[in-house]
Amino acid sequence: MNIKKIIGILCLASSVFISTASSMTTVMASDTSSSSQVKWPDGPKVGSKSAVLMDVNSGTILYDKKGNTKHYPASITKIMTALVALEHSDLSETVTFSQKAVAESYGGTSSISRDVGEKMTMEETLYGMMLESANECAWAIAEHVGGTEENFIKMMNDKARELGCTHTHFHNPNGLPDDEHWTTALDMARISRAAYQNPTFARICGTKHYIIPPTNKHKDKTYLNNHHCMLNFYHTSRYLYDYCVGGKTGYTTKAHSTLVTYGKKNGMTLVCVVMCAKNPDHWNDTRKLLDWGFKNFKYVKISELKDLSQSTDLLGNTLYGADSTLIAPDQDASVMLPKKADPSDVKLTVEKSASSDKSIVGLLVFTYGNKRIGSCRLNSTESRNSLYPFHNLSASKGAGSPVLQLNVLLIIIAALVALAIAIGIFFLFRNIIWAVNKKRRDSYSEKKGRIKYKKIRNNQRK
Repeated sequence: MNIKKIIGILCLASSVFISTASSMTTVMASDTSSSSQVKWPDGPKVGSKSAVLMDVNSGTILYDKKGNTKHYPASITKIMTALVALEHSDLSETVTFSQKAVAESYGGTSSISRDVGEKMTMEETLYGMMLESANECAWAIAEHVGGTEENFIKMMNDKARELGCTHTHFHNPNGLPDDEHWTTALDMARISRAAYQNPTFARICGTKHYIIPPTNKHKDKTYLNNHHCMLNFYHTSRYLYDYCVGGKTGYTTKAHSTLVTYGKKNGMTLVCVVMCAKNPDHWNDTRKLLDWGFKNFKYVKISELKDLSQSTDLLGNTLYGADSTLIAPDQDASVMLPKKADPSDVKLTVEKSASSDKSIVGLLVFTYGNKRIGSCRLNSTESRNSLYPFHNLSASKGAGSPVLQLNVLLIIIAALVALAIAIGIFFLFRNIIWAVNKKRRDSYSEKKGRIKYKKIRNNQRK
């Protein structure tokens, strides 16, 4: 058998092996994606054009109706205004109302009738903005924190990008009609979730009544009432909701009704955003969604999940080159799961943490079907963070963050190619050795034949 035939057989065998490996990989991929077929609870039908329900703790999106459709936000814009202000100012700072700020209340818009040169603390101004939706308070906050309203608006848009908002552009701090001012229900849920994680914001937006003391321009107290009808009976008691703990209303003729509502029940905190709704759909839709969320979902500690016990092994020497004994998952973390879900259907992947804390070497990200349901930090138990390869991964804040994965098909193909090369080298060397030995045998036989012939000739001569 010559070398060409041997190579041909090897190529044929490799093709068969690769085809088989591809089939096996397809089956394996089908198995790993089976969780995408896991049924997520069906949400209620709502009249609002867009609606999103999100878990505040994990950021899990429980319900999404056209969450990425752009709408005018109206006064729920003020949630972002409050968040930026709280991150860049102190509650005791003095806010002075300029002529331009006071002008924002002209034309019958929401206002608490401040005067030019009036002074209030940042805390009082925030209450005026969040409870009475006072537009002059929002503008005064923007000028105080940003120096100019243009700079503050840039801060708002920068914060939106930081939170992962992809369809948001703010053009004013109060939400008054503006063709260049838009967002989506999903982006507003991200913003509202981040805001509620600030304890001061949570306290302010959940306050039903507040009194501003006399100022340099007003001798009398100013009484404020929260206009969120699910929290406070100021307008009507028809829509009061036992589990409402705060929120923000919004309305303009272009935006229609917009509403952000926080609900808390049995240790679970949800935020509901509805946009472009007709009255009273924004109240009724919000109640439906919050009731549905509390009824169909639950928190599950990651320590109770089947895969967690294997997670540190997953990060061991065989896969990531790190000593798994140096990694401690955050045992207090939890994920949001449908109440009827099987924990065995929860999958996990590894991402790099975007945290600047060097003791956090990565994240375990949990998914159920095609839903990201939460994550937990992987904490280093000592300072040798350089051992962990997560720092070589690119960080992403969105749900589509790249994760460290192994391509099974490429590994099998590489192994088969290496095997084919090894077999080819073996047969090549075998044939070379056989050819060398044959030449030696032929030479020896020829030499032996000459000796024998010479003896015969010598005998004939005698």
